[in-house]
Amino acid sequence: MYFAALLARTEDGWEASDMELDDVESLSDLIDLARTAAVDDDTVVALIEQEDAWFGVIRVDGEEDPRYFVSNASAADRSSYGSMLTKELLGSEEEDDELDELDLDGTEDGEEEAIAAFTAEDDDADEGVRSGAEPVPAGPLGDPRLLDDLGVSHKQLMTIDADALSEIAESLGATEVLEAVR
Repeated sequence: MYFAALLARTEDGWEASDMELDDVESLSDLIDLARTAAVDDDTVVALIEQEDAWFGVIRVDGEEDPRYFVSNASAADRSSYGSMLTKELLGSEEEDDELDELDLDGTEDGEEEAIAAFTAEDDDADEGVRSGAEPVPAGPLGDPRLLDDLGVSHKQLMTIDADALSEIAESLGATEVLEAVR
């Protein structure tokens, strides 16, 4: 199960909105959704979390290139939305067409079996490796400094483990608005 929210910076602080992922089929769709939430081309932070397994942060500043961070790339790569981020961060040339085959509600067909099979394998064998692709690192991936200027240090971002979105929102001063959309 996913929780996703958009935090848009305004002159008066942060505004939060629940990010509706039903129509998101690619990373471009997600970026477009974040840009539409922006007030006067100011900063928008998209936050995605999957049941404390991983979290992702996407920062969009106007028309600049988005910046990304994923807390646990190998865990994220095994989920539909997380794999969009890891592919972007690893520079994968694969098309997003394979997302059309997935049920993007966080419970893909066979997900429980795949997770059980993955954890049952020897830790040294093929951990975090997608067929035909470079290995996905276990641990953080992306730009850990993407929120430094907003009050979330890269050291803090790298060490968050549980209830990540609440901790990030607290550091941003957006706890109340995030909780209102939860």
